[in-house]
Amino acid sequence: MLEIRTVVMGVGDMRRAVEFWTRALGYVPREGEARDDWTVLVPAGGHGVAVALDVSATPAQEHPRVHLDLYARDTADQAAEVERLVSLGAERVDWDLYPEDPDFVVLADPEGNRFCVIDPTH
Repeated sequence: MLEIRTVVMGVGDMRRAVEFWTRALGYVPREGEARDDWTVLVPAGGHGVAVALDVSATPAQEHPRVHLDLYARDTADQAAEVERLVSLGAERVDWDLYPEDPDFVVLADPEGNRFCVIDPTH
């Protein structure tokens, strides 16, 4: 049986991407430091899905086919996490595909990659 162990994201500026995602997720570079072309970030506690950053010349998609969903604990935690991520360099996305009463907030990392912060209690 297969399992997902790593999600790979294309980035244009490796240092900026590593700085954002390590602070956003509490992850650390697997090899101890970031490389210029490829860096795998892993949970500091050792368990969970890795996020690999790969230098790419392709721009981030406005409506990506694949994206990350980050789960908060509840509505208040979702709001706090969105503000924390924005303070780290994420941007709110004026998402044209929001349903009437969404349980998610769409953000973009400093590279423009879209991701969602989910309220599982919604």
